[in-house]
Amino acid sequence: MADTDPPSPSQDDWLAIGAFARRAGVSASTLRFYEAQGLMRGGRSASGRRCYPRAALRRVAFIRVAQQVGLTLEQIAAALATLPDGRTPTPADWATLSAAWRPQLDARIAALTRLRDQLDSCIGCGCLSLQRCALYNAGDRAAAAGAGARFLVLDSSPPEPPGHP
Repeated sequence: MADTDPPSPSQDDWLAIGAFARRAGVSASTLRFYEAQGLMRGGRSASGRRCYPRAALRRVAFIRVAQQVGLTLEQIAAALATLPDGRTPTPADWATLSAAWRPQLDARIAALTRLRDQLDSCIGCGCLSLQRCALYNAGDRAAAAGAGARFLVLDSSPPEPPGHP
């Protein structure tokens, strides 16, 4: 990735990496990592110090929120790649991109709700059995083949449990 050529990190539109990191609420190493992953771009001052355009603060905020939603860095990079000229997302961009994430977020909410409901029943069960526990050993497909080292005896894929779609 080519560095942009800022006039000086002390000017209003560029911030030195330390100041930028403080404003963004992340470490300098996080900024370098994001840059190495192609999520943002920085530049160097005349003295060779790493600096970032002030507008990139919104881009870092976007990355952090997308991570909280549960997106991978690859998914975030793909979303940012849809923006022209690597610019910071606008409110309209955010609305479009976040609408695409709703199904994934809804699926995570549903999975967490199921986990919560199973946890409530598990507390009353008290078994804490590694063999029978619906939480610890959820969807145990190997149990259908019997006890022992079934993956060595059978092919490498476990059988589907009875009644599994």
